[in-house]
Amino acid sequence: MNKTKTFWLGVVLGLVASCLFAGDLHAKGDVEKTLSPQNPLVVDKESGTVSFLAEVNGKYFFDSTRHAAVFKGGTNGDKGVFIGLVTPKAFYSALLEVGAKPGENMTPENKEKTVVKGDLLDVTVTWKGAKKNYTLDQVITDSNHKPIQVRFGGNMARALKKNTGCLICLDSCPVGICSNASYTYGAVETRGQVRFTGNKDVLPPDGTRVVISVKVKR
Repeated sequence: MNKTKTFWLGVVLGLVASCLFAGDLHAKGDVEKTLSPQNPLVVDKESGTVSFLAEVNGKYFFDSTRHAAVFKGGTNGDKGVFIGLVTPKAFYSALLEVGAKPGENMTPENKEKTVVKGDLLDVTVTWKGAKKNYTLDQVITDSNHKPIQVRFGGNMARALKKNTGCLICLDSCPVGICSNASYTYGAVETRGQVRFTGNKDVLPPDGTRVVISVKVKR
């Protein structure tokens, strides 16, 4: 290839890369600007993504919890690594809107013997000034180093009845809208098989607003 062709190929590839990078930043910025306490959830049907606003709960940089994200208005509102500003009902409806299918297999009777089913989800977290979108495994530490496998459990009727506010639980749960199929219910609080804490080396300080994005894993 002669020098002229090499030069123009480099220019074209550079422009393509720049556009892709700029588009990613624009999309991320749009979501962050759109979300607010008054409008805490955004559904992007084109990308199949549900994004909601939450706050870092610094208590769980040190204490263990079985909750990744809980709605602040629920009875468990202060028990998650993230305090969500969106209700379980809105979160559940948004996941259905982007085509996610709930497992609906968890019950109070089988909870300690059954792992949650439903669509497997990609969950990422970002915030103003973050270097990238972090996976849930990067912002929450599993003491056993097992991957967090978030599935869309469903459980809407039970979630409304119990009013715990659970959005994403860290062991399989008959109440949480989504939960972690890596463990059965009771692994954290009853049997002490695992400890989950917020990763203080990655997450921003207590009270910082973050955007949690969820989409079906393809």
